[in-house]
Amino acid sequence: MISKDKITEIFCSIDDFCLVFEPALVKRQLSTGKKTRKRKFTMSISEIVTITVLFHLSGIRTFKHFYINYVQQQLHEEFPNTVSYNRFVELMQSNILPLTLYMKTCCLGKCTGISFVDSTPIRACNKKRIKQNKVFKGIANIGKSTMGWFYGFKLHIIINDKGELLDFIITQANVDDRSPLKQENFLKKIFGSLYADKGYISKQLSALLFDQGLHLITGIRNNMKNVMMTMRDKILLRKRSVIETINNQLKNIAQAEHSRHRSFGNFITNLVASLIAYSFQEKKPSIKFETENTPQLALFY
Repeated sequence: MISKDKITEIFCSIDDFCLVFEPALVKRQLSTGKKTRKRKFTMSISEIVTITVLFHLSGIRTFKHFYINYVQQQLHEEFPNTVSYNRFVELMQSNILPLTLYMKTCCLGKCTGISFVDSTPIRACNKKRIKQNKVFKGIANIGKSTMGWFYGFKLHIIINDKGELLDFIITQANVDDRSPLKQENFLKKIFGSLYADKGYISKQLSALLFDQGLHLITGIRNNMKNVMMTMRDKILLRKRSVIETINNQLKNIAQAEHSRHRSFGNFITNLVASLIAYSFQEKKPSIKFETENTPQLALFY
């Protein structure tokens, strides 16, 4: 289970954010001209967001079991004013805005000049149950990955060499992996070298990113001519498996992917919370790489 010190660390970080977020949100809300009641909720936004994130660090597979048997019974001192399970699920989805803003402003790492990009399928259900799925009807669609066809969405992430998330974006399953890289906001804080797999090969994309000061480095297909690259780039391209390890941890440890969703809001809440939970992971997959100035080139094949 989660240590008390870890729970305190996560809560304090989220609470510090909420102390700034809540007054800023009130100032920017549009008024209808009518008086509205401003009742305080039994649980604060900080508590709701914290519990949402803690679930993805607990190792418990179902949120209902986590909330009733763990939070309400074993964390009564930390969260004395818990509401019913059904009410908490409603509050959890209604607080997706502070959850997402906290992820974007407080949980992302800094670019070091060495970045890796990849996408991973987020399956909404088993492919045999596509026609029966009603939760994501009209939202999710069918796409194909290296593991075959799937129904759901794609999670695109960028990480640095320390294993920290630099940014993320969620798209439909049939969106090309290269499409998010054409959006300026996705690569706004990325510079240096960006390493990707063969699915990102594109002369136009490489030229576009080069104009923005970003060098896209990918492998080559069997029917392509060999290319020259520095030994540094060749070594780092072989280290690209670190991002696949992170995708695996997001889906199997932080539970970014499961088929128990009952609404699209619940899906987004679950996915963003899993990314926050990963950012609090003490040991992240990373690579150790020391640079040395050398003109040596290597033939990539």
